[in-house]
Amino acid sequence: MKIAYYLANLLSPDDVPNIPTGSADDTTLGIVNGFYMVAGFTAVLIIIIAGYIYTTSSGNPEKTKKAGQAIFYAAIGLVVMLAAFLITEFVIDGIIDGAPEVEPTEEG
Repeated sequence: MKIAYYLANLLSPDDVPNIPTGSADDTTLGIVNGFYMVAGFTAVLIIIIAGYIYTTSSGNPEKTKKAGQAIFYAAIGLVVMLAAFLITEFVIDGIIDGAPEVEPTEEG
């Protein structure tokens, strides 16, 4: 462990290129927003594929039912993801922007 500490002290952020210097808040928001982007893209892709299956089912009741269920559940997933996004944004904004300023008090 002392070796890692020694090696870390040898380098400064200016010595190593492409080290992000953002805050933990920015990193967390980036990860959460990336997750929501992937989840939204996946849900839309499922809706597109299920729509294709629905249109090419040629009246087959089994394929039509499966495609309709896939569209329904993907739409529910989008609504749940949107609600989670809004809740996350509300909570993170409340934590980051709405944190009250604490004034030191004198106890005597």
